[in-house]
Amino acid sequence: MSYADVRRSTVSAALLVTLAVERGADRARCLRATGITVAQLADPQAEIEAAQELQLIRNIVNALGPLPGLGLEAGLRYHLSTYGLTGYALLSSRTFRDATHLAMRYLDLSHAFGRFRTEARGSDLLIVLDDSGLPEDLRQFLIERDFAAWAQAALEIRPGGFPARYANFAFPRPVYASRFDRLCGVRPSFGAARNELLLDAATLDAPLPMADPAIARLCEAQCRHLLARRRVRGGVAGEVRDLLLRTPAAMPSMEDVAARLHLSSRSLRRRLIDEGTSFRALIDEVRQAIAEELLTTGRMKLAEVAERLGYAEPAPFITAFRRWRGQSPTQYRQLHQRELDALAAVGARRRG
Repeated sequence: MSYADVRRSTVSAALLVTLAVERGADRARCLRATGITVAQLADPQAEIEAAQELQLIRNIVNALGPLPGLGLEAGLRYHLSTYGLTGYALLSSRTFRDATHLAMRYLDLSHAFGRFRTEARGSDLLIVLDDSGLPEDLRQFLIERDFAAWAQAALEIRPGGFPARYANFAFPRPVYASRFDRLCGVRPSFGAARNELLLDAATLDAPLPMADPAIARLCEAQCRHLLARRRVRGGVAGEVRDLLLRTPAAMPSMEDVAARLHLSSRSLRRRLIDEGTSFRALIDEVRQAIAEELLTTGRMKLAEVAERLGYAEPAPFITAFRRWRGQSPTQYRQLHQRELDALAAVGARRRG
């Protein structure tokens, strides 16, 4: 799955706009043709498409011009708190190796555009930052930003940051190359075949100072839920899902949806099968996503949630939710609240 298949929060966009305005850019110019509103920037729960953030970055780079090290400066503004639950999970990891593997699993919650991956080198671990899918005009900015953001997270997770043996970057040596030394932990080479960093096994497996396996597991469970919600469908299934989301209390029939997509019902059914789903499954997917959102972000009664989803009364909704999640809506809501309370308690202890 590529970065384009997953929605992302506006936290990253807000950080970038703040940087651009501090550097003298006009906010309206930064947001031009992105479809991102000022209200969305102020709402950490708001979500946008990857293409919208890319357009925002392009606007900012064009507005500020060739500022040396702009990508690094942007990346250093990302802290563990920027990543929410993922940041907590990383900080609570047993070792830096565990944190690295967790970061790879939930890369799509990190705001990164480059594709990080790991390769074993004996007991050492090679981190590769693949830039092949990045737009040419933004490639170096994005690599610098994503790398600096990861380096900043490493410094917060582990004193000293990366346990690196060597680091290579594919772009030519910049005039500000010395700024990479602290972030890498070693002096990197430039003009290499690919972007990569080799991490030392001895320090990779040393216990981290804030390790808390129970909290790490709790946070990762929430990360799985969030990632599943943000992943979006493409193709005809994506179009059907979008139509269903518009009116969850009165979802259109398959015949109505097929007509809106200029297809016959038979053709729509066949296209969905080819994409590994069905109309019924998409209805369940949409209802489940909305139900989980309403149960965890508001104080609506079950009857009100059921009504929002098109159920005449709570009983059929409760039955459906048990089928989706293996627990009742009330149990799901209570478990979510206990997890939030546990995270709040951990945060209070660490601040104290």
